[in-house]
Amino acid sequence: MKAIICTKYGPPEVLQLKEVEKPTINDDEVLIKIHATTVTAGDVKLRASDFPFMYWLPSRLMFGLTKPRNKIPGCELAGEIVKVGEKVKSFKIGDHVFGYSGFSFGANAEYISLPEQGVLTKKPINMSFEQAAAVPVGAITALHFLRRSIIQNGQSVLIYGGSGSVGTYAIQLAKYFGTEVTAVCSTSNLELVRSLGAIEVVDYTKEDVTKSRKTYDIIFDTVGKTSFSDCKKLLNKDGTYLLSAVWKPSVYFKAFWNNLTSNEKAILGVANMNKEDLNYIKALIEADRLTAVIDRHYPLNQIAEAHHYVEQGHKKGNIVINIRGNNQL
Repeated sequence: MKAIICTKYGPPEVLQLKEVEKPTINDDEVLIKIHATTVTAGDVKLRASDFPFMYWLPSRLMFGLTKPRNKIPGCELAGEIVKVGEKVKSFKIGDHVFGYSGFSFGANAEYISLPEQGVLTKKPINMSFEQAAAVPVGAITALHFLRRSIIQNGQSVLIYGGSGSVGTYAIQLAKYFGTEVTAVCSTSNLELVRSLGAIEVVDYTKEDVTKSRKTYDIIFDTVGKTSFSDCKKLLNKDGTYLLSAVWKPSVYFKAFWNNLTSNEKAILGVANMNKEDLNYIKALIEADRLTAVIDRHYPLNQIAEAHHYVEQGHKKGNIVINIRGNNQL
C-alpha cells in the first residue's frame, strides 16, 4: 500500500510517500481501506517535535526519542472495512466507518488495522468520507470540555478560536445545548462562525475580548491564546474557564490553586477520546445538528503542502487528505 512515512523529526519535507506492507489484523481487529484522513495541529507539532522545553523529554519518550516511534502519521480517518477478525461481532466487510487511531497513528495511508473496541463506529449516513474524517478529534474534544463545564440551557458561552477545528464544533454543540454563544475569531471568519450559531462575534484583530465588560458562564479557549488570570474577570460567579491547548506547567499550577480558592473553576488538559462520545457525535450529525467545516482538500502526495498550510495557524475548521484515487508516488 501507499503511505506517508516520517522517519525523522523536522519540517514538512521529512514526510515521504512510499510503498509499504499492508497491515495485518488480529482476531479482534478490522482492516480498513481508508478513503480520507486529515492533518491536525497536533500532527504538525508531533512531526516537528515542536514541544516546549518542559515537555520535550516526556514527549520524546512517548513518541520516539530520536525519531518517530510510529512512522506513519495521522489519527483521523474514514473508510470501508475490507477484512474482519474472527472475534469481531459489531462490524462486517463493506461497512463504512470513521474513527480515531490514537497514539498508534497510521491514518495517513491507504489501509489501517484497528481494534473493534477502539474509537471506531459506522460513518454517518449523511456525510461523505471526507466530511466524516474531519469529525473525531475536534468534535470529541469540544464535547468533552463542554460536558465537564456542566453546560446548561440558557447559559452564556464565549468560545475563543471559533473558526478552528475544535472551535467550529464547540459553537455548534454549545448552541445545541441551548446556550447563547459568542465566538472570537479573525475578520475573515466572522460570517463562518455566525453561520454555525454564534449570536455575537468578536474580531480579535480589532478588539481585545479580555477587556470586555460582558461576562459569561463558560469561557472556552480552544487555541491556547488566553490565560485564566485574564479571563477570570469575565466569568460570572461559579463560572468555568476551559482550556484545551495547554503547554505551560505554570498554567496547571495556577488553575489548581484557583480551584482551591475561588468559586470560578478552570478545567484544563486533554480530551478522553472514546467510542461512546463518537457515537453521540454521530447521532447529532445524522439529526442535522452538527456539521464538519473543511478548509482545504489535498491528495496524499501533497501532504507536505498540507502541513505547511496548517503550520501557518489560520486554517478554518479542518484539512482533509483524500486517499481514494491517488496513485502517484
